[in-house]
Parts: sequence; C-alpha cells; structure tokens
Amino acid sequence: MSNWLGLDHQTVIVTGGSSGIGRAVVQTLLENQANVVVADLQEPDHETYEKGSEGQLLFVKTNVASRESVENLVGQAVKNFGKVNVLVNNAGINLPRLLVDAKEPGGHFELSDDVLDKMISINQKGVFLCSQIAGREMVKAQKGVIVNMVSESGLEGSEGQSGYAATKAALYSFTRSWAKELGKFNIRVVGVAPGILEKTGLRTPAYEEALAYTRGITVEQLRKGYTNKSIPLRRDGKLKEVADLVAYLSSDRASYITGTTYNIAGGKSRG
Repeated sequence: MSNWLGLDHQTVIVTGGSSGIGRAVVQTLLENQANVVVADLQEPDHETYEKGSEGQLLFVKTNVASRESVENLVGQAVKNFGKVNVLVNNAGINLPRLLVDAKEPGGHFELSDDVLDKMISINQKGVFLCSQIAGREMVKAQKGVIVNMVSESGLEGSEGQSGYAATKAALYSFTRSWAKELGKFNIRVVGVAPGILEKTGLRTPAYEEALAYTRGITVEQLRKGYTNKSIPLRRDGKLKEVADLVAYLSSDRASYITGTTYNIAGGKSRG
C-alpha cells in the first residue's frame, strides 16, 4: 500500500493528531512511510510512536489558535524534514449548546460568547492560521495538499450544536475558495466530512450529557440513536476508514481532486 500511495518520505503535518480521528490518520500515514508532524497539546501515545521507525514522527506542542505557535510548528517541520508536503487540519472542539435554553436562560447549556469564541478560534481561525503558514511553504515548493476535516453538520445543521456546525460550514467555503486561489501553484485543497463514528475518548460523558440535554432526551436515548435507520450500512464508521480516505487524498493518486469535500458517513441521510 505504501508503494501504491507514494507517501514515502513525504512530510505531513496533522493537527490534533494525538487522539480520535487525528490519531488514526497519523498511524495510517506512518504505516505508509510518511514523515509525520503531530501538532497537539498532548504528546502521542507509545503505540502511535511504534507505528513508525525512529525519527519518523515529530511531536510539536501547538496551540493552533496562536500564530506564534503555528509558526513554530511549521518551522520545526521544515527544520527536521526540510519541507511540508501535506497539512491535515484535524484539530477541533465541539461543545453542544442551545441558542436559547427555555428552561434556564443564560444557563450552562445556553451558547455563550466565551464558548462560541473558543470553537471559532480552534475550528475556524486555527485552520486559517495553519493553512496560511504551511501554505507559504507549499507555494515556495510549487506543490502541496491541504486536507480540511469538516463535518456533515456544516451543511445539514445539528440540533444543539449550531456553533460547532457553523465553524464547520466555514471549512466548506475555505476548501472551495483556497482551491481556486492555490491551484495555480499546484496545491490541492480538499475536505473530508465524517458522519457518526465509533466511540473514542473524545465522546466524553460531559459531551454526551450536554448533547442529550440540548435535544431533550436522556444519555441512554442518545447512545441508542447513534446508529439508526438513517445510516444504510447500519453501523458506525471506523476511524481507520476516515484515515484511509485522508491518506488517499494526500497522495498523488488523487492529483486531480481539489475544491471538493467528501462525505464519509455510510450513506447517512435525513430520509
């Protein structure tokens, strides 16, 4: 597979690469012989390091919402591997909140300035900063790929998650717009929009409690509804399935794909 994708010795930055989807993406890239730079606040686990050979994975503690921190990230990537071929904008945060909480106006589960600002700074501004600073290196090289981790909620909306969905909607536009701007430099920009995926440590009790509250159901009812008749394949998606798509789009096998976002949700629909 590594020979077919041709990711050998390519340098890929993955934000939020220490857990969840990002961790799966990092491990798949390492298995395909890419050099991977993990940009996260937490260091990857031992299992992730073991997927690659010595020196193949570089961890750079990064706050994607800080220009100075992202400049350090890209600088370290270039210093260690000499180039940046691919950027995977995966870092994100989801804090379910209601626009108006009729039960408790201004309460914990009503969307506040601080919560909205936090999601925008990481999910939207962070993608902008990483893409701009890494994109400058790609323009110099006259080649590169930017992969944005989007969400179907960005198009469909999501009850109790309007702030999160709005930040993801912005990534659809970033993807289309940047593809038009950067195509002349042989840089591709693509999006990946996962649906309901297998449970990870990021699906915390606090997250489930908040989402259940915003939808007026119990946590147990919420869990039962993760996989339902709206998904024709009748199962949650696997993190590895998302990671495989990211790896393909990062490779020259996808060299004529840009400006579009791929839905990977098992055929999930509203009807």
